[in-house]
Amino acid sequence: QVQLVESGGGLVQAGGSLRLSCAASGSIFSINSMGWYRQAPGKQRELVAAITSGGSGNFADSVKGRFTISRDNAKNTVYLQMNSLKPEDTGVYYCNYKTWGASRNEYWGQGTQVTVSS
Repeated sequence: QVQLVESGGGLVQAGGSLRLSCAASGSIFSINSMGWYRQAPGKQRELVAAITSGGSGNFADSVKGRFTISRDNAKNTVYLQMNSLKPEDTGVYYCNYKTWGASRNEYWGQGTQVTVSS
C-alpha cells in the first residue's frame, strides 16, 4: 500500500502562483511515476503533469510554460509549481503514484482544491 498526502491548495487571483506538494509513504518502488491530475466541476479528470523517478516529465498542453514539476526521490515527494494561474485552472488536484510492468499499481491522494478567481 502507498499513502499520498497532499498540501498547498487554496484560493488565488488570476496571475498568481501556488505550489502543491505530495508526499508518498508505504511500499514505494524505486522506479515510479508521480504526478498531478485535476478535475473541474462537470469534467473528467485530466493529467496536469507527471514525472518519473528518472526525471522524465510530461505536461498537459494547457499548462506548458506556466507549471513546473519536480521531485525529491529521497523524500518520495513531488512538487507542482503553478505560475500565471488562470480561472480555468480551477479544480480539485489529485496526486497520483503509479508503477508499471510486473509491479503495476496505482494510487491516488485525497485531492486538494485550487480555486483561481478572475
